Amino acid sequence: MEWQRRDSGPPGADRTVLLLPGGMCSADSFAELMAEPALAGVRLVAVTLPGHAGAPPPDDFSIESYARQAAEVAHEVGADVVAGYSIGAAVAFEMAASGAFRGPIVLLGVSLSSKDEPAFFRWLVQSAAVLGSTPSRVLVAATSPMIKRTALPDDRKREVQAMLRSNVPADATRALREYVRWLHRQDRPAERLCQAGNPAWIVHAEKGDGGLTEHERATLAACENVHLVTIPGATFFIPNEAPTTSAQAIAEALDNTTRPR
Repeated sequence: MEWQRRDSGPPGADRTVLLLPGGMCSADSFAELMAEPALAGVRLVAVTLPGHAGAPPPDDFSIESYARQAAEVAHEVGADVVAGYSIGAAVAFEMAASGAFRGPIVLLGVSLSSKDEPAFFRWLVQSAAVLGSTPSRVLVAATSPMIKRTALPDDRKREVQAMLRSNVPADATRALREYVRWLHRQDRPAERLCQAGNPAWIVHAEKGDGGLTEHERATLAACENVHLVTIPGATFFIPNEAPTTSAQAIAEALDNTTRPR
């Protein structure tokens, strides 16, 4: 399947980062992050997950399938680091935990288990068997006031809202349902990440998208290959609202790459 993508930075840069967006978002959602000075001179390749933001749907919406396909994309573009946000972060996590990608990863607003996501969100997505594609429509509507409260320029707010509205409800619902199923399948995910050995940066806000249980946070804090970064206050769209912190984490991950060019 051909992945929709957005590139920035010099094609012949010494280092390349693959960016995986959140659920129902496109590659364009990384615009603020891609403009950060800390990543100047780095080749950034953002892709839209198939089936999200109106992109052609895959045959298999599972996170494991996305991880296998994204690993192929990472190999094709020569990615030194993979960074993902929300569902994209879950895909990056699975790429590392499965051994499909061996380099550093940056997980923005990642959830590792079902307890990390709000109960209402899980209930809404799981109700798709009865409600059909209604859950994705409800989530798109719910994000509108959240976007309005951000400090993004008005024209950018309209772009983000239009991006979310571009989703095909049936596709978005299937993607979200598989994401929740993946969360429920996770058995000791923090341990999986530690055992994978990939240098990993986990960026969370004190309040916002995704979360970690106390056990997960304690396990990751004790893991030598994992770095925890906490953004003060409430941030729901980390790549857009906290692009500087996100870019700094990616820059640190790049400093941990040793693969020669």
